[in-house]
Amino acid sequence: MPCTGSDKADPLEAAWEVHRVLTGMGIPYVIIGGIAVQRWGEPRFTEDVDVTVLAPSGEEEMVVRKLISAFRPRIEDALDFALRNRVCLVQVRGIPVDISLGLPGYEEEVMRRAVESDLGCGRTVRICSPEDLIVHKAVAGRPQDLRDIEGIVLRQAGKLDVGYIRMWLREFSAALDDPEVEERFEGIWRRREAM
Repeated sequence: MPCTGSDKADPLEAAWEVHRVLTGMGIPYVIIGGIAVQRWGEPRFTEDVDVTVLAPSGEEEMVVRKLISAFRPRIEDALDFALRNRVCLVQVRGIPVDISLGLPGYEEEVMRRAVESDLGCGRTVRICSPEDLIVHKAVAGRPQDLRDIEGIVLRQAGKLDVGYIRMWLREFSAALDDPEVEERFEGIWRRREAM
């Protein structure tokens, strides 16, 4: 990552800007998605930044108003959309940034377990742990998410807290009434053990 500002749209530059702004506002955050995959799994190109912030129940509107005053909204009805869908769609340095509104409970644990990730030039941002990235990816369940889980398992297998992953996947599987949530990880884990 360049140490000086660049005219080129760069997700890492956008992540750094998000870090600076959210930290300045005292909003707890963690970066998930492609940037976290680059740290824990098989590096891949990403065009955006995915972030989760804590938005305690009843404070969602206040948090969203802060976000859309600090960052340029990508849609006209950003406040209403964010309150309905629990995701604020903004743009930072020409890069799309999706800021999910996390709830107390699991997301507090994600924040607690977050680690510092070096972007270079003395810049660090908070990214989710590899276990929490697997949980997020297993819940989402898209084809790219499954490829990302495979890459994380391949690179981090001996270091993963598998009990933690299974505990949260059981919780989400029950809450969503979707047994596939657990199987998305377990199938990949079984294949890894068979190697």
